[in-house]
Amino acid sequence: MEITYASPSFSDLRAMPSSATAARPVRIIPLQHPTATTSSPQPNAAFSRWTAKLRRMTWLEWIEFFLPCLRWIRIYNWREYFQVDLMAGITVGVMLVPQSMSYAKLAGLQPIYGLYSGFVPLFVYAIFGSSRQLAVGPVALVSLLVSNVLGSIADSSTELYTELAILLSLMVGIMECIMGLLRLGWLIRFISHSVISGFTTASAIVIGLSQAKYFLGYDIDGSSKIIPVVKSIIAGADKFSWPPFVMGSIMLAILLVMKHLGKSRKYLRFLRAAGPLTAVVLGTTFAKIFHPSSISLVGDIPQGLPKFSVPKSFEYAQSLIPTALLITGVAILESVGIAKALAAKNGYELDSNQELFGLGVSNVLGSFFSAYPTTGSFSRSAVNHESGAKSGVSGIVSGIIMTCALLFLTPLFEYIPQCTLAAIVISAVIGLVDYDEAIFLWRVDKKDFLLWTITSTTTLFLGIEIGVLVGVGVSLAFVIHESANPHIAVLGRLPGTTVYRNVKQYPEAYTYNGIVIVRVDAPIYFANTSYIKDRLREYEVDVDRSKRRGPEVERIYFVILEMAPVTYIDSSAVQALKDLYQEYKLRDIQIAISNPSPEVLLTLSRSGLVELIGKEWYFVRVHDAVQVCLQHVQSLKGASNSPQAPFSSVENKPSLFARLSKERVEKLSITDLESGNGRPPLPEERDSKLEPLLSKDH
Repeated sequence: MEITYASPSFSDLRAMPSSATAARPVRIIPLQHPTATTSSPQPNAAFSRWTAKLRRMTWLEWIEFFLPCLRWIRIYNWREYFQVDLMAGITVGVMLVPQSMSYAKLAGLQPIYGLYSGFVPLFVYAIFGSSRQLAVGPVALVSLLVSNVLGSIADSSTELYTELAILLSLMVGIMECIMGLLRLGWLIRFISHSVISGFTTASAIVIGLSQAKYFLGYDIDGSSKIIPVVKSIIAGADKFSWPPFVMGSIMLAILLVMKHLGKSRKYLRFLRAAGPLTAVVLGTTFAKIFHPSSISLVGDIPQGLPKFSVPKSFEYAQSLIPTALLITGVAILESVGIAKALAAKNGYELDSNQELFGLGVSNVLGSFFSAYPTTGSFSRSAVNHESGAKSGVSGIVSGIIMTCALLFLTPLFEYIPQCTLAAIVISAVIGLVDYDEAIFLWRVDKKDFLLWTITSTTTLFLGIEIGVLVGVGVSLAFVIHESANPHIAVLGRLPGTTVYRNVKQYPEAYTYNGIVIVRVDAPIYFANTSYIKDRLREYEVDVDRSKRRGPEVERIYFVILEMAPVTYIDSSAVQALKDLYQEYKLRDIQIAISNPSPEVLLTLSRSGLVELIGKEWYFVRVHDAVQVCLQHVQSLKGASNSPQAPFSSVENKPSLFARLSKERVEKLSITDLESGNGRPPLPEERDSKLEPLLSKDH
């Protein structure tokens, strides 16, 4: 509904002579201001929705909330799904057994603890996890983090080292459960993808170098910094041994070729999962037959399932908290990200906080059966998905494969060459070196490329913890900088329309004399109020008159704030607007507000800013505000053309509204005002309605 703007609340317009609006009255859409009911404090909307959802949940939904497996059990089609789940589970299980031993060695643990970590967590996650394709278990990045932090506390050959790794699993699980229950997974969103990519790339290089000792045949520095590792490799070059290097290189080549064939040809997909098992079988067979003395073997591995035991060494828990938080962050970023992507591909919804809770329960219960921290594996999850897994049954089948390995196959594992397990780790982490991402960031966003470079460089040269802290710190600094220096645009009118857009993006857009239209493209809060005020002062002075139309006036009389993009405004911003209003009032400038959101308008109303500025200066559309301001500008121009006595001082100078009520307005219609006051903006032969517009992108 449109109404004539000359409403009873606007005395200045009513005081204007009728000749000023005789040609066409200004018609605007009335803005609905908050009522007394809506002005009362309201509870948090998100919290209200969440509590309302909880109240609507049935008993079955409550059970499914704690046991997500019931969602797929209720709709499971045994005839159609079981065969593909069985094959997917066997494929992932065959891949998991050798990988788990390799990752345990990377973590500084005996291979048996890798097998333990791939046992109980799989069964637990199948029950409490909400993803139907995610494959959990030991992963390279978490294993590196475990080795890095525990190596500074205890020697890897001691029992304390193993106890701390198991305790770390309990702590990670508790943190994941707490964050899942409190729905705090959103906190990790502040870590950008550039930081994660740079961190994983550097970590992959560190992991690869840490496995070099099994190829070279001599011990090297176990540091997570690249310089000490490279120095120790060079220093021990005289101890180089050819047999493990040749065997490890051959196994690595076999793994890479099988992985490539499995990815590039659909009918050979099984080769990708069979690669680690093939390497283990070939290496074990060679060692069993030839008994090479220069190639180190895994050695004796205990046979049987892990026994129940409570984690120990709680006196070290405080020193493990930072690493537990870091591993939890990796779980959220990697595992939950993979799980959500797989859920989207398979057509079901996934709650990231519930997924985090499922990962936490699997770590907590796993720690009571000698498991070190586990999370979702990207490579095994991809294989699981490609093999056609439909539910958690595939995870249970993988767990059964691991059970069989623990019960019957451990005597064979003692002949596995160490260089074979190292080749499995290196082949797995090669894919984590994300140089394609670096090239993409360089082409798309130099700032993100800088963030990627800083994170990867600091991780390589200063260590994992410092690398993550620096990357997250720089990432947050970028976020804060963008928030404290938001994009602000001067708007102009697109010819032939009532649409107002950024004059830099649309060069053909024109503005009006005496009026500046500004759009703030961000929430307004304490951190950016000073920047916004400074920019508004600049726009008041820096006037491009080449594209201005309307009545000829010498300065700015109206500032229109387009607040549609402003989703939030705090008390500091409200005070800044009040100060700005008083500052403008002294300079005879009026503020007008256009299209504020209901939440922002409610805040302005509660703070008294609506009454201070005046309800008549709040508009639904920018064009409404422009029409009203144009009438005022025209009245001021008419007044300036009439002879007046000079003012003796600023105090004696009448205000804008006083002049509007006393001075006569020229007989000019609003159509003439908008088109340029007798100065046609377009050639006479052109129709403004037929003018081409630029891109429709705002």
